[in-house]
Amino acid sequence: MRILFIGDVVGKIGRRMVEEHLLKLKKEHGAQIAIVNGENAAHGKGITEKIYKELLGYGADFITLGNHAFAKSDAYDLLDSNVNMIRPLNYPESAPGRGHKTININNKKLLIINLQGRSFMPAIDCPFKAVDKVLEENEHDYAFVDFHSETTSESLAMGYYLDGRANAVVGTHTHVQTNDEQILPGKTAYITDTGMTGFKDGILGIRKEKVIERFLNQLPVKHDVPDEGKGILSGVIIDTDYKKIEKIRITE
Repeated sequence: MRILFIGDVVGKIGRRMVEEHLLKLKKEHGAQIAIVNGENAAHGKGITEKIYKELLGYGADFITLGNHAFAKSDAYDLLDSNVNMIRPLNYPESAPGRGHKTININNKKLLIINLQGRSFMPAIDCPFKAVDKVLEENEHDYAFVDFHSETTSESLAMGYYLDGRANAVVGTHTHVQTNDEQILPGKTAYITDTGMTGFKDGILGIRKEKVIERFLNQLPVKHDVPDEGKGILSGVIIDTDYKKIEKIRITE
């Protein structure tokens, strides 16, 4: 199975980059499914029902989220409906939505799992223990994991923890594409962070002046996500049968 994954889509520019490139990338790489992390798609924080449908209209087959999954209130009911979108598995069971879903592709079952790390992140349940249960209880031919994590050590630990049990473990959240894409000893495709899709000439998709101001003054500053400007698209293409992972990076 060939899986195309697009990292954190940030705001309007990120959505435009998905619109312009996703279908071409699917065709170019022969991907059977395109998974997109959309947790920053609504002006840098959260996702709405309108934007969820927009991303699917651009060619996304499935949406994963992260620590901003619940930033927009209209996502609550959406997550509780039968949509191709999941939030991190290790939130409490009372939270809207679910953290995994199985998709049938060419008579093969792909189990998609979303996890969130705990290092420098909100205190939630253990992602390691949570993923064990899902892998054991859900029949599947392939397993894909989006691990939304702040630190490289926790991300790599998850990669090795799932090595040989998941076909792919891809990192999101830091918005910086790492240079460590690899096939681990147990044949799991891995990258610490896939990178982000959004405003190229800023910091993590945000206007750089506001981020610098916060570091200088140590005062709260509202993130300014531009609607216009040059874009970047970051992702990976994974071939589960030939055990390959390749980075994708498109800049304007």
